[in-house]
Amino acid sequence: MKKTVFLGALTVAGLAAGAAAAATLDDVKARGKLNCGVATGVPGFAAPDANGEWAGFDVSVCRAVAAAIFGDPKAVEFVPTTGKTRFTALASGEIDMLARNTTWTFSRDVDLKFEFVGVNYYDGQGFIAPKALGVSSAKELDGATVCIQTGTTTELNLADFFRINNISYEPVPIETNAEAQQQYLAGACDTYTTDASGLAASRSTFETPSDHVILPEIISKEPLGPLVRHGDSEWADIVRWSFNAMVAAEEYGVTSANVEEMASAAGDNPEVNRLLGTEGNLGEMLGLDAGWAKNIIASVGNYGEVFDSTIGESTPIGLARGLNAQWTNGGLLYAPPFR
Repeated sequence: MKKTVFLGALTVAGLAAGAAAAATLDDVKARGKLNCGVATGVPGFAAPDANGEWAGFDVSVCRAVAAAIFGDPKAVEFVPTTGKTRFTALASGEIDMLARNTTWTFSRDVDLKFEFVGVNYYDGQGFIAPKALGVSSAKELDGATVCIQTGTTTELNLADFFRINNISYEPVPIETNAEAQQQYLAGACDTYTTDASGLAASRSTFETPSDHVILPEIISKEPLGPLVRHGDSEWADIVRWSFNAMVAAEEYGVTSANVEEMASAAGDNPEVNRLLGTEGNLGEMLGLDAGWAKNIIASVGNYGEVFDSTIGESTPIGLARGLNAQWTNGGLLYAPPFR
């Protein structure tokens, strides 16, 4: 009898969990658009253009999820968030997902009850300083004033670095990347510290970028990636595999230019066939159409296309692939098998 009751309890719990898991996808479909949290403005990663159209490397993850669900990468409402407001916005349900230069850490994953669904940029914290300051190393910043975004891992890493090196600093707290740039350029702080990618993005907007140097020290590991709320496994799967589709597409040579042709008839690579929905039922498993991944690649592009067009070496941001190269090219980028 006890065994029967126990199994019954498990069944009820499983049904409840299933209902909770489906909630976000149902809400997004009913609303007709995805609410995606992004930064307030980081060139190359997430920023609105003159017409208010959001674009950038992080923005592409939001658009990929919208394309997977609706077949329309523009079915997104972008919600700007700061380092302080981003987690409240996600936890409260104001946004369905967060795609905003956010570092995957233990406490955020576990204590804040969020789920990181992947790493879309492997980064590390650095420092930028005017060449006129005459420093060539962050270890020479003893007594410096430092612009620092509050409510971030950056703030904690900064304190650790100066303590380990037995040097002092005076923090200049700021809320947004735009405010940090303004304060730094106005001379309110000697140096600005954030993820090295963010420093490159900021420097690209300066009137004379060559007057500023990104110091050589990288003082942390900053795996940046999209995240969702705990208790929503079906939704987490959709966001996770939408991103993975972009990564896998680059590895297998599927691009926005050739995806329609490759999807029109099954090819010799079964992994590509499953990815593009010409074989198997991966879309059905996600509760989406068979062409969910094809729609992502056709409208947003694969990971390499997005990287190159938003933050790559040919853009003003000028970032090399580095750790963000495919695993086949010495990087850390790797999508689990589509099977």
